[in-house]
Amino acid sequence: MSNEYDVVVIGSGTGGYVAAIRAAQLGLKTAVVERAPVLGGTCLNWGCIPTKALLEHAHALKIAQDWKEWGLTIGEAALRQGSGQAIGIDMNQVQARKDKIVKGLTGGVEFLFKKNKIDWIKGSGRLAGKGTVEIAEGDKQTLAAKKEIIVATGSQPRSVPGVEVDRKRVITSDEAIGLREIPASIAILGSGAVGVEFGSIFRRFGSDVTIIELLPRLVPIEDEAVSAELEKSFKRQGIKVLTGTKVTGAKSGAKSIDLDAQTPDGKTAKISADYLLVATGRGPVTDGLGAEEAGLNLERGYIRVDGQYRTGVQGISAIGDVITFDKPGHPQLAHLSSAEGVALAERIAGREFRAINYDQVPGCTYCDPEIGSVGLTEAEAKQRGYDVRVGSFKFGVLGRARIAGETEGFVKIVAETKYDEVLGVHMIGPRSTELVAEATLALRLECTVEELIRTIHAHPTMSEAVGEAAHAAHGAAIHA
Repeated sequence: MSNEYDVVVIGSGTGGYVAAIRAAQLGLKTAVVERAPVLGGTCLNWGCIPTKALLEHAHALKIAQDWKEWGLTIGEAALRQGSGQAIGIDMNQVQARKDKIVKGLTGGVEFLFKKNKIDWIKGSGRLAGKGTVEIAEGDKQTLAAKKEIIVATGSQPRSVPGVEVDRKRVITSDEAIGLREIPASIAILGSGAVGVEFGSIFRRFGSDVTIIELLPRLVPIEDEAVSAELEKSFKRQGIKVLTGTKVTGAKSGAKSIDLDAQTPDGKTAKISADYLLVATGRGPVTDGLGAEEAGLNLERGYIRVDGQYRTGVQGISAIGDVITFDKPGHPQLAHLSSAEGVALAERIAGREFRAINYDQVPGCTYCDPEIGSVGLTEAEAKQRGYDVRVGSFKFGVLGRARIAGETEGFVKIVAETKYDEVLGVHMIGPRSTELVAEATLALRLECTVEELIRTIHAHPTMSEAVGEAAHAAHGAAIHA
């Protein structure tokens, strides 16, 4: 194996491996350095995929628990109509299925590396001079990158001052995905995507769930109407929601965790649970990278890049969760990292650079009910000076939603009045993480509300809610 490459990628997550594949497709000799024993990074191994597998089990359990309504017969009930028995869940089998899914997908990445003749270098990569990556552990060697080094080292769960993660009673998402027991109770610190997704999982599995959020509302980056709908749904499901609440101390015991918290009115509250899941966001992974020594500009640990992902050091670029730039709050999303990887690989190969419009990046949160969003919220649109019109439509009116037994939520379209352009679409409810694709394309093509109205949505489908919301933005919803 030669140590000289056109491109060396540090990190094999969704940004790194996609960048490597695209670079190889464009004729660049490529290597990927990965210190974990498997390819795929956080998303495939400890994030997107395993959590969604658990959520799918939770959804299956939800259907099974409503077996009478669905006319199902379970166990002895198949012999004696109407008697029935309790529906349970085998966490060992759940974990086995989750692990099988993850193994299949990580194996798929390894296959794609072989197909595209990409070398997987096992070990920790360190920037060691111009165009050079030193492998400090594992396959110890020095790699030369003739064209570019791509840093795609990703992120890891962020800690909270005063709350020590012991990985026993105080855990992160990394430990939560592997629990083989269903806790009687769990407190979740943070109500971003990770927090509310695990809240849905554990509540459906039977745990008493308390979600603690410092800010005034759940999923604070979403449209305010979406946040309000999710809180209403969670409370209906029996999830305790504490917004505007700050955890001031935590004490772990042998079988529980005790929290001190300050409520919005300044009072002290005591919260006890079997586990505390810290889900307060993710921070950059740059340990052992030698970033500062290489001259990279770090801001709060993130690597600052320009609009083409250049670090300011010739021959070194960075993408994904590890970067920051002038636009506030670079989203930490697997699909965005992949898009950045493609754009960067094409730039390195001499293709025209195609910049990403960060106002058109969809976000998906797989809690129950699901959330999908793209573009400006109503508040953001008004802050930017737009004359805003809004249309909303409830899923519960749709025949398809009633057939599925999933009637919560709505689709909300935010549009600009003068030219009728769609500025944002925000939805909470069944299949929202799939329906947001249509909304993303609408923003990409600068669609008007009228064009969405004239788009025929098949019946009966959940997508009809998008068309009806467009009608509503013109004050003419058909079924409302």
